[in-house]
Amino acid sequence: MRIALNARILQAPRTGIGHYVAELANALADEPDVELALFHGWGWSSDLPEAAMPGYSRLTPLLRQIPGAYQARRWLEQKRFDQGRSKTIDLYHEPSLWPLSFDGPTVITLHDLTHLHYPDTQPPSRLREIERRLADGVQRASLILTDSQYIADEAQAYFALPAERFVVAPLGVAARFHPREPEAINAVLKTHGVEAREYFLCVGTLEPRKNLTLALRAHALLPEAVRQGFPLLIAGMAGWQGEQFSDELRAALATGDVCLLGYLPDEALAQLLAGARALIFPSLYEGFGLPVLEAMASGTPVILTQHSAMPEVAGDAGNYIAPDDPDTLRDAMIRLIDDPLHWQVCREAGLQQAKLFSWERCAKATARAYRQAMGD
Repeated sequence: MRIALNARILQAPRTGIGHYVAELANALADEPDVELALFHGWGWSSDLPEAAMPGYSRLTPLLRQIPGAYQARRWLEQKRFDQGRSKTIDLYHEPSLWPLSFDGPTVITLHDLTHLHYPDTQPPSRLREIERRLADGVQRASLILTDSQYIADEAQAYFALPAERFVVAPLGVAARFHPREPEAINAVLKTHGVEAREYFLCVGTLEPRKNLTLALRAHALLPEAVRQGFPLLIAGMAGWQGEQFSDELRAALATGDVCLLGYLPDEALAQLLAGARALIFPSLYEGFGLPVLEAMASGTPVILTQHSAMPEVAGDAGNYIAPDDPDTLRDAMIRLIDDPLHWQVCREAGLQQAKLFSWERCAKATARAYRQAMGD
């Protein structure tokens, strides 16, 4: 099977969907009947790019301000897609929200329906394009992959499609996420001025849906000595309308007990996850919640909300909190500090839960979907 995989998102610094494309492509290489052709937006390649396109983070905010920029870019991408190797492919796989036109079997991955629940997380011009293209793409798709049963059920109801059009292929965890001894991560910890297991970590794009204000408020409720002894580190890029909590974030940063790290290289983030007391992931809505799985695989307990797909990922290993109650989050943080037995139980439960997920399993489920879509 010659599969065209739209890998254009790898032009950007890698976050959730970018990691999905990269890890899935690598795992599909072990499927003997799958040959990938990667479309990068401007052309075709058989290789994954090693890094984001230079200047992407500066270019994207500028494009948002140009009327019709998204439509023009998609028109150009469609023209490029229709050239070269697209003539010789058997199936097209779109891993994001905007499927290109293809006269043949199509599989799309629908990671979530964030644009419906939180439309303000998208620039208006991009939201209009998503709404215009996604419904048509979903209807035309031979099969729809989802990361979780929650999203499959939600999309089935929203688009009024039969259950057999959906295939759940849970995500995996990269090899760099594993338990590490403190001395192995000492350099990264020193860079950020923290000690192993003596800080909390948030990972996620700085946007309202991620609910990072809850973490800021809960951390501020800790006794002063505890705040100073267990600072809160936040790793992630600025997102759309991140300024909604900028005042609160600035006030927290001014205390010196909260540190904004920005976007981190993959290995640095993996090391910080392995050294944290716990991952705090108070998101309001996720199609999966990859940082939760990555933390568990690293031997780090997770505190998260019991919303959307996240319980499918964390299972019984999660410390679940209310999404609007900083007191419950504060209490969960204090327990993971003061109760070493509870911390160890959470760590071991997370390591066991993480073993249920792998990119190899995801790739096998995806390859089965390809065969099914082609009628094999």
